[in-house]
Amino acid sequence: MAGSLQDQLLKAGLTDAKKAKQMAKEKRKQTRVAKSSGIDIVDENKEAARQALAEKAQRDRELNAALNEKAQRKAINAQIKQLIETSKLEKGKGEIGYNFTDGKKVKKLYVSVLEQKQLSGGVLAIAKQGDQYEIVPRPVADKIAERDAGRVIFSTEEAAADLTEEEKDWYKDYEVPDDLMW
Repeated sequence: MAGSLQDQLLKAGLTDAKKAKQMAKEKRKQTRVAKSSGIDIVDENKEAARQALAEKAQRDRELNAALNEKAQRKAINAQIKQLIETSKLEKGKGEIGYNFTDGKKVKKLYVSVLEQKQLSGGVLAIAKQGDQYEIVPRPVADKIAERDAGRVIFSTEEAAADLTEEEKDWYKDYEVPDDLMW
């Protein structure tokens, strides 16, 4: 685009030279009066453009924050997946059904006798990978819980930590059989 808006309007025939000179004279007069009286002239177009830039910058910051959050969440999920894949115990070799709760649902994993004792003792824990459940060592479960506590489904020490000493010992007078399964 060549020339100012005034030149373009003159060429298009939408205004004449007399009106253009009058508008320029009026604008110069307004700036002179404003300078002499100390009043700042507020150009509405410039103010609107500045505000639009500020709003766009704010929207861009919010969008970038959302994208960063999504990328960070994806990285955390990849770390958790790698932790589970590298340290999970093999499934399918157990003959004892080990029941645990995921939210309000009771789930079952088949484990060996040793794994059952280690799960009950807090040496092993159960972590959720997608819709699968994997048995992982306790230190790995702690690392997973640091990143996303909702992914560690069953951990004996966590459940016991919430209880007071009195609540932990309420069953001390009752003998629990060794072969009790639930």
